[in-house]
Amino acid sequence: MTMANTRQDGLAKAKKGQADEFYTQYSDIQKEVNAYLEFDPNTFRNKTVLLPCDDPEWSNFTRFFAQNFETFGLKKLISTSYAAESKRAKYGSDDVEKYHQLTLFEYRAEEYDEELSKKRGKIFVLDRDSNHSGKIDIDDLEWHYLHGDGDFQSSEVRALRDEADIIVTNPPFSLFCDFLAWILEANKKFLIIGNINCITYQEVFPRIMRNEIWLGNGMGRWISGFIVPESYGLYGTEARIEDGQRIVATNNCLWLTNLDHGRRHQPLQLMTMADNLKFSRHNKIRENGYKRYDFYDAIEVPFSDAIPSDFDGLMGVPITFLDKYNPKQFEILGCSYSYGDPGEPYHKPGDSYSVTIEGENIYKRIFIRRRNNQ
Repeated sequence: MTMANTRQDGLAKAKKGQADEFYTQYSDIQKEVNAYLEFDPNTFRNKTVLLPCDDPEWSNFTRFFAQNFETFGLKKLISTSYAAESKRAKYGSDDVEKYHQLTLFEYRAEEYDEELSKKRGKIFVLDRDSNHSGKIDIDDLEWHYLHGDGDFQSSEVRALRDEADIIVTNPPFSLFCDFLAWILEANKKFLIIGNINCITYQEVFPRIMRNEIWLGNGMGRWISGFIVPESYGLYGTEARIEDGQRIVATNNCLWLTNLDHGRRHQPLQLMTMADNLKFSRHNKIRENGYKRYDFYDAIEVPFSDAIPSDFDGLMGVPITFLDKYNPKQFEILGCSYSYGDPGEPYHKPGDSYSVTIEGENIYKRIFIRRRNNQ
């Protein structure tokens, strides 16, 4: 079994078991958020940030934003957790017991009730210098129990969503589409993590085409790994244990957002078709050139850096192209495999359209065309 297949099997196991216990590392959150601040230092200034689905007792999202509250100029930080018994009932996780305890806030043990923690979610709020230290930071977090279990679909958490300006989290993989719809119905800014294949979901891809949402600053190895519970196997050579935490590097996740950042405005540097045929670093291009699909009037471009700079027709590129997509440089016309012919209206959910070359099926492709001004 290959390393890639091993990683995929690990993710499939987690999704099948509905565990969804993938927690983001502090360094990955810091690297991603800093990229938005480099583009616009006021991205979070005077904003209320909500971190739902977050287990704030030990979440790195909560720690990161709380520690940088004043640096970012936040107005308010809200973080919510999901009750342990509800998590067990929904996801079947064997590890929820150890997350009952307030591992980040044990010094407030007098407020902790083990039975309530099993049944009710918690809310953590940071908006004032509660300990009169002269600054607002993680030591000023105040918390109490929610009335319900903390499900993001509850009216209680929906009210918090409506109060927020920006929503940031790593939502449960198995509920990704529901969670994204929950954000978008309230027309909120957001920054969330998802599987790379979410690009082709009918709930996602049309919005990317309309430039309503886009990829964050990196995908794949840009996210260096996720913290997982003890019940999850350490798959692949990049799996490791650091500071007592079990970490897996799936290399197939991305950040999805509608917050602007500099990378999406950088044009992709390309060669002409003639130069690619002579000098491309990909043997496949130099030896086979640009083949046309059997039934679509488009050329196959299997590598994003092999897109010819002087071709004005339709091109099929890998879904990973979106990591380099500049909406001023290219126009997205459609997607194979999911639900529509390139350049034509979308078909009903469940329809599948693939592309072939000489009868051989080609993996998911996004169809693009250079903008006229290019």
